[in-house]
Amino acid sequence: MIELPSGVDINNLIDDIRIFSWQAADILLYYSRLLENSDDKRNILKNNDEDDPVTLADLKVNELIIKRINEKYKNINWDILSEESVKISSKMFESKTDWIWVLDPLDGTKDFIQGTGNYAMHLALNFKQKPYIGFVLIPDKNQLWITDGKETWCEKRDGTKYKPNIFNNKKLKEMTLVTSKNHGNEILQNLIQKINFRKVEIMGSIGCKIASIVRGESDIYICLSLPGKSSPKDWDFAAPESILKAAGGSITNLDNQGLSYGGKSFEHGGIIVATNDKKNHRSVCLEIKKIIEENGIYPL
Repeated sequence: MIELPSGVDINNLIDDIRIFSWQAADILLYYSRLLENSDDKRNILKNNDEDDPVTLADLKVNELIIKRINEKYKNINWDILSEESVKISSKMFESKTDWIWVLDPLDGTKDFIQGTGNYAMHLALNFKQKPYIGFVLIPDKNQLWITDGKETWCEKRDGTKYKPNIFNNKKLKEMTLVTSKNHGNEILQNLIQKINFRKVEIMGSIGCKIASIVRGESDIYICLSLPGKSSPKDWDFAAPESILKAAGGSITNLDNQGLSYGGKSFEHGGIIVATNDKKNHRSVCLEIKKIIEENGIYPL
């Protein structure tokens, strides 16, 4: 059994992060409404990078979560790895502790700007480079997905709770795929067509996609990164992985190997598969790999 750092009670910690998360939701919803006005949009966008935009909402939530954790837990031996902090710091992130918070203050920034509602805040506490507890906040749906490392549940702002709704034992072609809205590519589209899923849902934010699996609205997510191109990072996957695994799902690379966190670039390249069924996950990966090899879709 994993023990949290000395002085930290898991129930109190979840209570605290719950409060911080709904404070973050207020920030994200506030700026989401402002973005509906074209004049406000110019002030909220903090860079001109269409591939990797940053908004004032990203920065405000980043500041809030880091400040709240540091204030509440002043002398705890853990570090905080944040997407926005990595972007603005000239120093390499180096940690000498087993415990690391991994934060993405706004996953799905493009969708946030576009007003689709498919954006999320990710926060996970990793132990020895593996997600242990995690939170995926989806403000537009009034959902906070939480795992304590053993089970996953969802809460609304009023405290209403409900459990995952996962359906197992589906064959690959019977599955509903959830795939990227803003990060697709022709090779992935080719693979999707060859598999011929029962249904394909298009959605932004990895957190939103994984939550859709945990809600039972979809069954599988495939991330395919092209060689030499950008790939998802630790903060994209840590919190979503934590809620999916505790709900009974699995996320690995195509060879059924678990994701490895804490690399120098924080990147997760190649092909990553997330499913709602950990017992059947390996066979799903093997079937996808066979389709790729038979059709020469991707260099394995």
